[in-house]
Amino acid sequence: MLRYAAPLERVVQELERLPGIGPKSAQRLAMHLMRMNPPDVQSLGESILELRRALRECRECFNYSVDELCPICQDTGRDRSVLSVVEQPGDLMALERSGEYRGLYHILGGALSPLDGTGHEDLHIDALMERIMRLQPAEVILATSPTVDGDATAEYLRKLIEGLPIQVTVTRIAQGLPMGGDLDYADQVTIARALRGRRPMGD
Repeated sequence: MLRYAAPLERVVQELERLPGIGPKSAQRLAMHLMRMNPPDVQSLGESILELRRALRECRECFNYSVDELCPICQDTGRDRSVLSVVEQPGDLMALERSGEYRGLYHILGGALSPLDGTGHEDLHIDALMERIMRLQPAEVILATSPTVDGDATAEYLRKLIEGLPIQVTVTRIAQGLPMGGDLDYADQVTIARALRGRRPMGD
């Protein structure tokens, strides 16, 4: 079977490992890289390397950050009485783009998923409980994605939070978002409506 030249084939294979990139998309991207000016390709490669070298997890919320604290956790103008729990940094950015939310965040690093082997100890759940006890927010918004795993994670967290020895309202992001969808792919208006329509859990 005819194959691409070895360097090109390697790039195609590496691109295929990225989420949402199939063989054809990987080939198109690799061919596009071949048509780019060498300085532009080098700049892209250097920016990817810098991404891994320069970024770390925020020690408070686990967002990606250059410093120990991300810009949101450093912002003294944020509403510290509200804490929104999301699965991934991309979900945080989706909520930020809505322009509807000015509170703090906590990133779990995923959702509970027995089929994938993701349990309590694989997520930033203990750090979340510690943070809730320390901050004592008036409200915790569970903004996990409206999937089976996201809903199960929200329900699990609700029970844990309600078992804490402090008074805190637990709400779930409204289901203006499509079931089975990822928060990161929702449009700004849908996310804004979902935030406005959040409700207490357990009702």
